Amino acid sequence: MSRPHTVDDPLSEHTLQSERVFDGVLLKVSRDRVRLPDGKEAVREYVRHPGAVVVVAASADGQLVFERQFRYPLKRSFLELPAGKIDAGEVILDCAKRELREETGYEAAEWTHLGVMHPCIGYSDERIEVFLARGLTQVGRALDDGEFLEVLQFPFAEAVAAVHDGRITDSKTITALFLASPFLD
Repeated sequence: MSRPHTVDDPLSEHTLQSERVFDGVLLKVSRDRVRLPDGKEAVREYVRHPGAVVVVAASADGQLVFERQFRYPLKRSFLELPAGKIDAGEVILDCAKRELREETGYEAAEWTHLGVMHPCIGYSDERIEVFLARGLTQVGRALDDGEFLEVLQFPFAEAVAAVHDGRITDSKTITALFLASPFLD
């Protein structure tokens, strides 16, 4: 297994200059000039993202809560777990609770932080915090303006089958299911 990044990591690249080349509503794009481990210089372009959460919400009868929603960049709908962007200064658990409630109408009595994943390490600093939510109670959805999605439920085994047969291709969903698997029957 590889070692984590440290200050003295011989593979580190050091920033010499940084500029913001795009400042969008959600995404910011930066272009940095860096010094490589061999002393040469290179350019790195990357997307800055505020971070997000994804929730594996499991009901008492073993059903998992999924969403089907249209994702504009790929011009089609995807089957995925409830998820959303972390607001500035927001505690990650509060974000997970908010997103689960807004998108699916569920609140959970028990929350477990399962870890973090980085979906696009080659071009983005995005991190997605993964949670397991149990003890679900339906309280009603409160979708954001302009947000449209269907809420579906099916058991873990069917979710795994959907990953293997290509019905689920979303990386955050696949990773969250993997991290939750020891906790699910």
